[in-house]
Amino acid sequence: MHKKTRKSEAGFTLTEIMVVVFIIGLLSTVVLVNVLGARTDAQTKTARANISALSQSLERYSLQLYTYPTEEQGLQALIEAPGDLSNGALYPRGGFIQQLPNDPWGRPYQYVFPAERSRAAYDVFSFGADGEVGGEEENADIGNWN
Repeated sequence: MHKKTRKSEAGFTLTEIMVVVFIIGLLSTVVLVNVLGARTDAQTKTARANISALSQSLERYSLQLYTYPTEEQGLQALIEAPGDLSNGALYPRGGFIQQLPNDPWGRPYQYVFPAERSRAAYDVFSFGADGEVGGEEENADIGNWN
């Protein structure tokens, strides 16, 4: 009689599969942490750049019209002349900025006049990722005072 020899079965053991899944999970976590950190950093830098552009437009507004927009007129005054503008003839055709950007989290920038937090005459700011006053890290307010 012929003895049947058992061929070694091809495949992976459960332990080998678990090790591979663990390594993939570990690598995914490292990549995810780095990508999310870069995204948060990019959003903060975008907010700072937008605030700088809005501040420059507000300064041009002040130089042209000898005042800053009131809090009621808000940043909208940079796009179109407010109806209650006393020296409206000085308002440039096309405004001071083409459109108002939203912050990187999709919300409008805030404008306070006179300033409460900055050394400028006004505050321009975003509430950060959480959309609420205050906060830390990605939730911190970003304004013309930082």
